[in-house]
Amino acid sequence: MSMDVVDYDIRGAEMQFVEVELDPGEAAIGEAGSMMFMDTGIEMDTVFGDGAKQQGGLFGKLLGAGKRLITGESLFTTIYTNQGTGKRRVAFAAPYPGKILPMNLAELGGTLMCQKDAFLCAARGVSLGIAFQKRLGAGFFGGEGFIMQKLEGDGLAFVHAGGTVVRRELKAGESLLIDTGCVVAFTSGVDFDIQYVGKVKTALFGGEGIFLAKVTGPGQVWLQSLPFSRLASRIFAAAPQSGGGGREESSLLGGLAGGSLLGSVLGGNDD
Repeated sequence: MSMDVVDYDIRGAEMQFVEVELDPGEAAIGEAGSMMFMDTGIEMDTVFGDGAKQQGGLFGKLLGAGKRLITGESLFTTIYTNQGTGKRRVAFAAPYPGKILPMNLAELGGTLMCQKDAFLCAARGVSLGIAFQKRLGAGFFGGEGFIMQKLEGDGLAFVHAGGTVVRRELKAGESLLIDTGCVVAFTSGVDFDIQYVGKVKTALFGGEGIFLAKVTGPGQVWLQSLPFSRLASRIFAAAPQSGGGGREESSLLGGLAGGSLLGSVLGGNDD
């Protein structure tokens, strides 16, 4: 399937969304649940698999859906097609604070590797696959970096990254050590491996884990400052833990204190 050429606008600052403009007959694909709004005249169709190869028969659809299931994504992809006579827009929203990155696959060699939850939407024709890291070290200890999404084609794809995004251009043989969760995407020429921190004390008490991702050029690498796993762990650590009635007791004490203060103010109590 040939790639659709679409126009787009990325709006917002911390919580972004992307508006994709479709000419008559053009279509975009998006993750299930990522759509924010769409103009009338756009037809929404949920398909089994990645939506890129509809002529592959039942086996092809099952294979595409199986790949998405391995990466933790939905079995289904939604296609938004402009069935009207004029231009129409459909918007896709980021799932948490960060940046939406437009990736022109034609300018990136036709292939982009990204974290399994980074893909947001793309022009019709972009194929969504998976890639396993070949090294056993990356497989056993790579965390987020072991199973990655592989975007293929020559159209536009949009990926989401948490926090602030940094793009690094690596020369041939140039390497960079990164927290495994901070790797958003990299081009096909970049070599991805896992490296041991090297010191037991640093591994146990440094807070950065035992293994780091090592990427080696040539190619481009995109990094995020706030991986969702890090954000989720901080929220979980700060949330009240169940047991002992902690939340209920806090609410009760807060209510009593607030009631006493309000009564004093309304009753004119000067004590």
